[in-house]
Amino acid sequence: MKILVLGSGAREHALAAALARSARAPRVVVAPGNDGMLDVAQRAGRDAADLEALAHWARDERFDLVVAGSEEPLVRGAWNVFDAHRLPFLGPSAEAARLEGSKSWAKEFMRRHDIPTAAFTVHDDYASALADVTARALPFVIKADGLAAGKGVHLVEDRETAGRVLRSMLVDGVNGEAGRRVVVEDLVVGEELSVFALTDGYNYRLLGCAQDHKRAFDGDQGPNTGGMGAYSPVPHVPESVLQAVVHRALVPTLAGMLEEGIPYRGFLYLGLMLTPTGPQVLEYNCRLGDPEAQVLLPRLRSDFLDLVLACLHGDVTACRFEIAQDLCTVGVVIASEGYPEKPQAARPIRGLEAARRAGATVYCAGVEKQGQDLLTHGGRVLTIVGSGASVGAAREVAYAGVGAIEIPGSFHRTDIAHRALERETWSQRSAS
Repeated sequence: MKILVLGSGAREHALAAALARSARAPRVVVAPGNDGMLDVAQRAGRDAADLEALAHWARDERFDLVVAGSEEPLVRGAWNVFDAHRLPFLGPSAEAARLEGSKSWAKEFMRRHDIPTAAFTVHDDYASALADVTARALPFVIKADGLAAGKGVHLVEDRETAGRVLRSMLVDGVNGEAGRRVVVEDLVVGEELSVFALTDGYNYRLLGCAQDHKRAFDGDQGPNTGGMGAYSPVPHVPESVLQAVVHRALVPTLAGMLEEGIPYRGFLYLGLMLTPTGPQVLEYNCRLGDPEAQVLLPRLRSDFLDLVLACLHGDVTACRFEIAQDLCTVGVVIASEGYPEKPQAARPIRGLEAARRAGATVYCAGVEKQGQDLLTHGGRVLTIVGSGASVGAAREVAYAGVGAIEIPGSFHRTDIAHRALERETWSQRSAS
């Protein structure tokens, strides 16, 4: 079996690795991929800029399955293009991917289907948006409507900042077309949680939950990033909360999409805030997260490819499915100097084998090969994942792996999974 994965980062490395582990022994190709994932896949040397050309090539190369890693091709209609070429494709249609591609569409969808989310307004005019934020109680959040590469969300605590953010988006066009419309919403307070599912449009399998760390530096300081680390599961979130997410958010979302004639098929990522009144949906994502995929997929004990094929055949529940309940994973991202604003490239990467000998799994993102050397080529370079019977044990393995890596000028957070570790330690002390 021949599988094409679309993307180039550590998430796609994790997807390729999970698919390659299948008993079906598939051949996995990643487009465009990176030079650090050749342990499990081949590189195609093609990107998804021209979806039609990519689909023609994939058909000529006789791929049996295409799996999308990132959101950008999905929002641009990758499923629609590949489906027209009769190529099996895991991912939502362009119409369904609006759940991520347009925050205003997603918020209005949630309102139509009574899915709990923060109160909001939508604006594409600077004057009306300014009038709204002048009257709105502080603090609140301003979001670019479209895909903004993690740079479209602003927590606003004063009127001056609100006006500046609105002008930058709606007048100056700092986020391009993604920011030509904005969503202004109330700030909801609580603990963030990400819940992931794979769905055929009717049925679903929960792939687990995770917490990620968006800020660049320890203590949740510094600029927002694509994610500096994650862990799974989230031990201090009880099963009752997960069931509330399923019944109040996941099931109504799938039912609402069917009701509107837009069946949602593929990975669905619910970004949530756990508030005193219950979970509220902050955002939808139409794919697995990065770095969340790197900590979710290693916990699967069943065959991931079987699960994907069952989903494509119309019933994701029609195969064995098991998540390791006794296994915790912690992933730490190593980033290039200057990330996220101006990441420095072409720095040598040393210690990958030493990290693996320390028990860690290494997923590569911004990596390229020149001669015999691996060099940095992007902002987030590696995700180092540790596994163990507890968050603390997994964290020790992950940081042992991080300690083995040498990249001049690179940095990482030292407090990944600190919330879970603190609560785990407290529980152990209480029990003794």
